[in-house]
Amino acid sequence: MMFSSVSSSLVWRGLLAVAIGVVSVAWPDVTVGALVILFAVYAFVAAAADGARAFAGRSAGPVVGYLLLALLDIVAGIAALAWPGITALVLTIWIAAWAFVSGVIEVAMAFRQGENAGERAMWALTGLVSIALGVVLGIRPDLGAVSLATVFGLFSIVYGISTVVLSAQLRRAGSAAHALAQPAH
Repeated sequence: MMFSSVSSSLVWRGLLAVAIGVVSVAWPDVTVGALVILFAVYAFVAAAADGARAFAGRSAGPVVGYLLLALLDIVAGIAALAWPGITALVLTIWIAAWAFVSGVIEVAMAFRQGENAGERAMWALTGLVSIALGVVLGIRPDLGAVSLATVFGLFSIVYGISTVVLSAQLRRAGSAAHALAQPAH
């Protein structure tokens, strides 16, 4: 019966991913807005954690540092909610910088000693794709946030469908294993 429980959870996970993907593709602006709100919530939770940590130490030095971090977190959360467009733009620029830098590192890793040709090609290819993503997002970050939401939506749909298919395959494998385990009459 373990197959049934895992299979059911995969079906629900897949259906949720498809639903999120459809919403992200149909309404990418809503998805970007939700991301900004999640960032603000994260900032407020981090502020609470930093505030709690401020008074967990024994000396005054960490108290001031953690309180300053908590204040910075609160300001970031309020700024995200007050200026969601700028927040989405900054998050897109941050993703662009991350993609570009990680791509450069991946391309450099293609030239390490001891890698075979296939590994080198994969490092170089993924690095170049990351660099391209970073450049495109960096050139047009205003369109990048909506594009990221749409790509995320498409990914979620494909992921969800593949998860539902995996669930069906797992369910069939479980049924076959159950049938084999039954004693012959």
